[in-house]
Amino acid sequence: MVARPIVLFLEGEGTDARGRSVFDILSMNDVALERTHDFIQWLFPLPEPSAAIPDSPVLTPADIQAIRVSELAPIALAGATDRMTAFYQTTHDWLMPNDHNHRRITRIIRSLRLLVGDAEADAFHAVILARVEATRAPVSARSRGYWATA
Repeated sequence: MVARPIVLFLEGEGTDARGRSVFDILSMNDVALERTHDFIQWLFPLPEPSAAIPDSPVLTPADIQAIRVSELAPIALAGATDRMTAFYQTTHDWLMPNDHNHRRITRIIRSLRLLVGDAEADAFHAVILARVEATRAPVSARSRGYWATA
């Protein structure tokens, strides 16, 4: 069976729809991460299509299994989690009632839960909540609810 593009991407062997490798995306600075809206679907894929980015990957059950048993994909997911954790720790524009980053956070939690496990998803969620609480950010109850159920 030939590996699908999302599996190859997360294993560091393929590129996204714009020709970027996982390493290219992980090396983006905070400004580029904030301004670029078509990478998060590749770093943290889900089994549902993205309403915002139509050509983003949609996980199949075979993709999920391949990513779970891969030696390399979990390393890429850990690197992506570390990079996005650093992004949310050092930026502040998302610390408001509603922001597009709130959807990204929900996606990250859901993808981690699906592809890596509850511990990693819960750890990322805890970091996000700690930042919100430490800054007393007025993040909406709706966003917090999505994160809690992701």
